[in-house]
Amino acid sequence: MENRINCAEVEELREILGRNDEFLRLLQHLLPACHMVVRGMDILLQGEAAETALAAETLAMLQYLYREHTYITGQHVRYIVSMLRRGAGAQLQALYSDTISISARGRRIKPKTLGQKAYADAVRRHAVTFGIGPAGTGKTYLAVALGAFYLKNHEVERIVLTRPAVEAGEKLGFLPGDLQEKIDPYLRPLYDALTDVFGAEQYRKLASRTIIEVAPLAYMRGRTLEHAFVILDEAQNTTREQMKMFLTRMGNHSRFVINGDTSQIDLPDAGKSGLVEAERVLAQVAGIGMVHFSAADVVRHDMVSRIIRAYETFNENREEERRG
Repeated sequence: MENRINCAEVEELREILGRNDEFLRLLQHLLPACHMVVRGMDILLQGEAAETALAAETLAMLQYLYREHTYITGQHVRYIVSMLRRGAGAQLQALYSDTISISARGRRIKPKTLGQKAYADAVRRHAVTFGIGPAGTGKTYLAVALGAFYLKNHEVERIVLTRPAVEAGEKLGFLPGDLQEKIDPYLRPLYDALTDVFGAEQYRKLASRTIIEVAPLAYMRGRTLEHAFVILDEAQNTTREQMKMFLTRMGNHSRFVINGDTSQIDLPDAGKSGLVEAERVLAQVAGIGMVHFSAADVVRHDMVSRIIRAYETFNENREEERRG
């Protein structure tokens, strides 16, 4: 079977092929029964019928993402192939037709996996949403992007991001600088997401007017957060008391998003994690959404998914040994 994908411009061809043709090589690796070669502005496909058709569909979807001003990664290539193999092309189309926000660089921020899509939809539907799952699934970044959407559309008046600095413990006093300088390292992932979504200059302007606030969880005590999009990150490291304190800060016309990974609890007693308890206590409460991510939702390097799966298998085997 033969097929041909035509690109309208050089930049489109370059983005679809990837830097140094990395996406083309990846696609060739995933679909070895289809031979792929570039001729001018065309990508020529030849080989076994099913794989050639799948390669054509994958490249067509990458074209769609490019034309939607989406930043394409190798994760897109792997995920599109896996979804098409499962006959989930319609789900894939619905996934990539959803735009969460626009980044400072003009890129459309879209969910990259069905788990991310479910998470975005849950935040839109619920006043309080929990995103629970492994590192690399985009929980923090998507929450910031959703917050940016609500802020830009004047549905909230500010964004508040917080996380517990549990790793610091009593050692904060020994770190150099004032209190803000001491806690900044623990808030860095939040700053990075904000800078990417808003741009460094715009973020600084919004932060100077307290339209965006980044602070440790301890700063939330005694406050009522109204007309705000509030994100609690690394929630697995909250105590039961801290989680209840945080959730009861909610004021009128606000949305709360709580993200965490119950496999990475840094508390001395993992059984006292506020996220673990909240997952049990609040699962059936009206207005609260619970979304669970898996290794299939990891959007970092493919090695991250492999590492997570290896640990999951190891822990499952160890649990079976204990029971046996």
